[in-house]
Amino acid sequence: MYPELFSVGSVTLYTYGLLLAVSYLLGLWLAMARAKQRGLNANRVLDLGIYIIIAALVGAKLLLLIVDFDQYWSDPRQLMSLLQSAGVFYGGLILAVTVAFWYILRHGLPLWTTCDVFAPAIALGHVTGRLGCLAAGCCYGKPTDVPWAIVFTNPLAANQGTPLGIPLHPTQLYEAGAELLILVLLLATERRGKPFPGRTFWAYLFLYAVSRYVIEIYRGDPRGVVPWLDISTSQFISLVLAPLSLFMLFWLQRANPETPDGLRQRKRVAA
Repeated sequence: MYPELFSVGSVTLYTYGLLLAVSYLLGLWLAMARAKQRGLNANRVLDLGIYIIIAALVGAKLLLLIVDFDQYWSDPRQLMSLLQSAGVFYGGLILAVTVAFWYILRHGLPLWTTCDVFAPAIALGHVTGRLGCLAAGCCYGKPTDVPWAIVFTNPLAANQGTPLGIPLHPTQLYEAGAELLILVLLLATERRGKPFPGRTFWAYLFLYAVSRYVIEIYRGDPRGVVPWLDISTSQFISLVLAPLSLFMLFWLQRANPETPDGLRQRKRVAA
């Protein structure tokens, strides 16, 4: 892979940093476009998007610090590596959603409609972000002999703990592909059936939780373990998030029996 794009003097442009920036810009662009379609306040949505980006960066690193606390406690000098680390996506997602809920309620935006606006944007940004992980060598998979295995040879990848010269599951591509599929499904089915506010958001969380749990089986990097269950931290979060998402989908559907289109049609008939 190519962790570095180029260097000019003491300045180096890292592939991961560039693709991470691209992922945030793509996600923000899609969210803004979807917000305009729904008549939401563009300035509020832009500000919310910036809050989400900052919260995602901080949350991802905080969860990594919690998961690898013993490592950082034994060698505090490694805390500086948090600035270069991608962190744990679930940490960024949880803090970003928390901050988003606070911002939406504070400024009177429609809660679930606004969340629906951002869900596909998160999926789109995650696709590009995982390609950055592939370039850097982080979030690598277990050793394997499958025909599509990848081998890292760049010494910079070893800084992430990535084994060099060993065929590994391309878990970065697994997750990028899963997020791309989720994005397509969300956009293709959003207006089908009986849509209701919150359906796209909670459908995204459910689909991601399921895909992440499966992909974690093939991950080979250290990322925290829940001892009494012998599963990774991300798998544990997935086990909590998947049933919660199904419950919220069921509850919101019951709370919104009429679709927006159905309500408009009823008003026209009554008129």
